[in-house]
This record gives sequence, structure tokens and C-alpha cells, in this order.
Amino acid sequence: MTVVNLQYYAQLREQAGMGGEQLATAAATLRQLYEELCARHDFTLAADALKVAVNAQFCGWDHPLREGDTVVFIPPVAGG
Repeated sequence: MTVVNLQYYAQLREQAGMGGEQLATAAATLRQLYEELCARHDFTLAADALKVAVNAQFCGWDHPLREGDTVVFIPPVAGG
């Protein structure tokens, strides 16, 4: 298990009911982590609609997770 720190914004924050959490996960990649979170929080956005950053650096969905990573899922921004 890997413990990661998660931050949620906009629609994801609303669906999770929180701005973030610390989570122990068996996921090896960001995509696996997001799939786990979709099941946990009923997220409705597809991964391809999001940007994802690890430790303040944008990453691809195949990026490996490491102990203590801070992961931010960034939904599309609406408005103008």
C-alpha cells in the first residue's frame, strides 16, 4: 500500500464532499488511483477530461505513484 495526499477541486470536490484526503492505495499509477476514486466517490468525469499533477508537476496518467505523493486532479474550468 502507498499513502498519498489527494486534493480535489470544483466538481470533484463537490462529489467527494471534501477538498482532499490522505489515502492508502494499492494503485500503481494515476489512472488506477482515479479509477479507485471513481468507485469510492462516484466521480462522473472521465479521466481524459481531467489534468493531473503530482507534487506540483503535470503528469501523464501512467505516472507511477510513490509514498507521500501529493496528487491534484484538475477538472475543466467553466465560465469566463
